[in-house]
Amino acid sequence: MNIDGIQNGYVIDHIQAGKAMMIYRYLKLDKLDCSVAIIKNVKSQRMGRKDIIKIDELIPIDLDILGYIDPNVTVNIIRDEKLVEKKHLALPARVVNVMHCKNPRCITQIEQEIEHVFVLTDREKGTYRCLYCETAHKNEDIPEA
Repeated sequence: MNIDGIQNGYVIDHIQAGKAMMIYRYLKLDKLDCSVAIIKNVKSQRMGRKDIIKIDELIPIDLDILGYIDPNVTVNIIRDEKLVEKKHLALPARVVNVMHCKNPRCITQIEQEIEHVFVLTDREKGTYRCLYCETAHKNEDIPEA
């Protein structure tokens, strides 16, 4: 397998095996005109298996979505074919419009214009609560985009 190096862009590494396509959809990488490589089930000493995404363009990336989908992801920023920064992500304190509240009586179910806002309430368990009705959601409840 031969995948070109990146001139300017990102390497999203240490993705839990099987989550690369979810990240691809949530970040809307299919809309890009640049090269995007998805490498699935790569052998890893630390993780056993992992996925990797390479993006050959410096674009805005929502780190909160990445951290929510997989808090163990690292984002390597490449400029002029050199690693200039490595970001280690964690569960974000707040996520907006990534998931929808499952409470049928929540205001977000009635008012279509309201953003779906969730606040991290338990980092250990990955529990978020709806800002409006306080219904609990886990970060693994994220639907496939």
